[in-house]
Amino acid sequence: MPSEAPGALGDRLARLCLDLCARYSVIGHERALCDHLQARFAGSAWQATRCGNALALRGPRGGRPLVCLAGHLDTVPPARGGAYDPGDEPAERLPAWREGDLLYGLGASDMKSGLTLMLALAEDLDLQALPWDLALVFYDREEGPYLENGLEPLLDAAPWLGQSALGVLLEPSDDMVQLGCLGSMHGWACFEGQRAHSARPWQGRNAMHMASGLLAAVAAHPPREVLLGGLLFTESLSVTMVKPPGIRNVVPQRFALNLNFRFAPDRSPEQAEAWLRAFVARASAGQARLEITDLAPAGPVASDAPLVQHYLALSGVPPQPKLGWTDVARLSLRGIPAVNHGPGLSSQAHQAGEHTHLGPLVACYHSLRRFLETPLPDPGEG
Repeated sequence: MPSEAPGALGDRLARLCLDLCARYSVIGHERALCDHLQARFAGSAWQATRCGNALALRGPRGGRPLVCLAGHLDTVPPARGGAYDPGDEPAERLPAWREGDLLYGLGASDMKSGLTLMLALAEDLDLQALPWDLALVFYDREEGPYLENGLEPLLDAAPWLGQSALGVLLEPSDDMVQLGCLGSMHGWACFEGQRAHSARPWQGRNAMHMASGLLAAVAAHPPREVLLGGLLFTESLSVTMVKPPGIRNVVPQRFALNLNFRFAPDRSPEQAEAWLRAFVARASAGQARLEITDLAPAGPVASDAPLVQHYLALSGVPPQPKLGWTDVARLSLRGIPAVNHGPGLSSQAHQAGEHTHLGPLVACYHSLRRFLETPLPDPGEG
């Protein structure tokens, strides 16, 4: 495709991004968007593999190293009244609009701006002339529990994806290249007391009060910094939810805190779980029972992989650690070196009034296209 004027490219990317934002795809409701994308590529040179509401597309095969661009279709529910409320799937399109260089809409940053670049590059690239074979992966249920993520069954349904020499997750990264990712563990620390009337609390045992030591320990726990591959990862432990809500004149018999442990790539899932169990047992004086509900492994720093080094050299910016979780970890478990690089604004992920900026969208397009059109340098050069 002939090169476009900068403004024309930006306008085209903006229209495509806003169209995707207007298509409802809250987690659990990705089918319509997946159908739309499958129809968009029907009859083209791309070969499709559909698995539930996830879609893998493979360009013409040329015996070249395979590069996979990947992104999730789902968004978190829209925020209404300060709370997320999935509601009913709307029959009409969601509001999505442009104000100057800002693009507003549900999922604008996380991560329909990333999907925008996947679609635009699929339109613009001469697939036969690339130094790589190319695959596009659109998958569902990323915003939910690790074991319900749609990428895993899609990788099983399209085993050729396991041959990828590089995976690029277009999660929001402010157009910065990020390596590795933190692991994420959720678990309920459960306390069992004895119910009583709040006018006579001594007749019971307040389960909420029993949790005070653990709450204080979590609040006082300092972040742990770990240097891996020259990148500084920061672990954290937070209380994110409580249950049950309680009754105002009843001493609660049961109380539970949801703990979210974001652990560095130097810990295996088993090591992270052992650390959290020991922390809870110590901080609660053995009174809490820990129930692990979700566990996603950390992603390693794949800076030694040849295509990762090539990618970093062409990006022209130093890599950053991914201080969050992405499916870089899942691809790594399949033996696929992977990086995080997307145009979305990290600060806007899951925000009310979510938006993205056209500047990083255009810049990330050029960066990805430059990589995809540039072969590895000849080892004999220089």
